[in-house]
Amino acid sequence: MTDAAASALPDDTRAKRNVAVLVVAQAFLGSQLGIIFTVAGLVGMTIAPTPLLATMPISLIVFGSMTTAPWISPLMQRRGRRFGFMLGAGAGASGAALSMLALVTGQFWLFLAGAYLTGIYMSTLGFYRFAATDTASDSFRPKAISYVMAGGLVSAFIARMVVTSTESAMLVPFLATYAAIFAMNAVGMWIFLLLDIPKPPPPAEGAARGRTRGELLRTPAILVSIICGMVAYALMNLVMTSTPLAVVGCGFAVTDASNIVMFHVIAMYGPSFFTGHLINRFGTTRVITLGLLLLGAAGGMALSGVELANFYGALILLGIGWNFGFIGATTMLTENHAPHERGTVQGLNDTLVYGMVTLASFSSGGLMGSAVDAETGWAAVNYAMVPFLVLALGALLWLRTARPTA
Repeated sequence: MTDAAASALPDDTRAKRNVAVLVVAQAFLGSQLGIIFTVAGLVGMTIAPTPLLATMPISLIVFGSMTTAPWISPLMQRRGRRFGFMLGAGAGASGAALSMLALVTGQFWLFLAGAYLTGIYMSTLGFYRFAATDTASDSFRPKAISYVMAGGLVSAFIARMVVTSTESAMLVPFLATYAAIFAMNAVGMWIFLLLDIPKPPPPAEGAARGRTRGELLRTPAILVSIICGMVAYALMNLVMTSTPLAVVGCGFAVTDASNIVMFHVIAMYGPSFFTGHLINRFGTTRVITLGLLLLGAAGGMALSGVELANFYGALILLGIGWNFGFIGATTMLTENHAPHERGTVQGLNDTLVYGMVTLASFSSGGLMGSAVDAETGWAAVNYAMVPFLVLALGALLWLRTARPTA
């Protein structure tokens, strides 16, 4: 390589440092969601007034994410990523503390309040992937998103270790689990002191303020990226939320459910080491399409039986499909807005994504709780994927025809 060519390469030194910090945060702090999604429904079965509400704590987490995104994204635009991420970890610690109190007192409403605070953390976790792009060059951007998401691979092992070692460590089941989550947040929030992401400068007098939310949604690539992100995340959540209940309801142990969720999380984040390379080579549209097809394959595997092999296969395909679909959609979104539109676009995106995920989470609990048995409920959950996959694939097809005139 000539000196001139070398000097033309973008300097991503700062971006790579920030990615390293965010990978650690994703691995350590992000593991709490794997833990909670494994045990919250099981806790709900014991203290909820009716089995129909067993998965409501998980739904409240996602609802908390949805209602947090509209204000946390503009707040980080003004105060910086570090402030927002530390605030989120503080909310996660508070949510764990309330959940511990709920377990001791047996008050389901208090457990729901703790879940909502956990949702504030979940919302800030979603912005790690966007923060990775703040200081990255165009060529490094998809890789930065992928590497941060890859941190979730380590979180799968941490989550399983915590669940299996704390499930019965205290007299009250899962009390030690939530104590561990509290400690993780209290310690982990200090990781963000190492971030080096400058706050965006305030817009100059008379400078362009960026497109409105309505104008953004009328941009074909932005609209389709949001739709695909909504569908990929919502369907993953729909199936994952009901998995522990289905596994235990079909006669298997909590340890089996924990292992299946662990392999699912590995499948969610493991491909991230090469997803960015695939996007650079084949384009976002093809990678998203592959992700959606894999989500459909996961539903087919789940509907083919309720043996442990079916659960493992379905959840692994579900994780890989989510990875391609969600990272692809995120990359497409970052490619189609200006830096000064970041707070508006990212807040709008995550509000709509988590809104759809909230609906999926509530639906998952309803489908499982209203069924005559776990096997019937599990089948209903997987059949529910079909219309949303058709919607997302149709949106991608529409984008191919809309792009020439966009």
